[in-house]
Amino acid sequence: MTTASDRNLLRVWDLPTRWFHWSLVLMMVGMIITGNLGADWMIWHAQIAYVMMGSLVFRLIWGFVGGWWSRFAQFFPTPSRIRAYWSGAERPGHNPLGALSIFAVFFLLSLQLGTGLMATDDISFYGPLNASVSEDLASAITQWHKSLGKLLLILWVVLHVAAILWHRWRRHHDLITPMITGDAPVSQAHPPSADHWRNRLAALVLWLLCVGVSCAIWVPLTS
Repeated sequence: MTTASDRNLLRVWDLPTRWFHWSLVLMMVGMIITGNLGADWMIWHAQIAYVMMGSLVFRLIWGFVGGWWSRFAQFFPTPSRIRAYWSGAERPGHNPLGALSIFAVFFLLSLQLGTGLMATDDISFYGPLNASVSEDLASAITQWHKSLGKLLLILWVVLHVAAILWHRWRRHHDLITPMITGDAPVSQAHPPSADHWRNRLAALVLWLLCVGVSCAIWVPLTS
């Protein structure tokens, strides 16, 4: 049996990945609050959405060039990884269920952001692509965006938190601390994620570029 003293800390999550994770949490909370408040808050709702679009593009790129355990190739839920997970084998990074959760939220957020570009509150806010669709389609898209689309995201959050708690209490696997500190205890040798200042600087430049392009495209169309 492996005890805590037999384990070493491994840098699993680089700072850019952790920054993306927690900033995404804040942006989701901000968008829910501003969306529910409506009226003058809708401009803030849109601004957060544009930053989120750029951030998602950043994470997509970072999934190929980022830290070792942040790359999609390292946590894509292959059959062998699924079998190993259900057999109780430990592996750093996202487990297969966590990987499916990540891909699911990427899809749901992309869908929500895409529909938001064509939605309207029928008062003062019109998405930058609202004029490109018919009124009937815009109405249907808006209804989805405000009801089922938002509900699916909230449901994902509930399931995600439940999965974290289940791993903590049933498998004694802390998923939160490594996403804060970057380090996770391991009992076997694994390659660490590169997390030196050059990687962090490159990630910052990439994130600013992605967000800047997103805002440059959509902000003028919203004004």
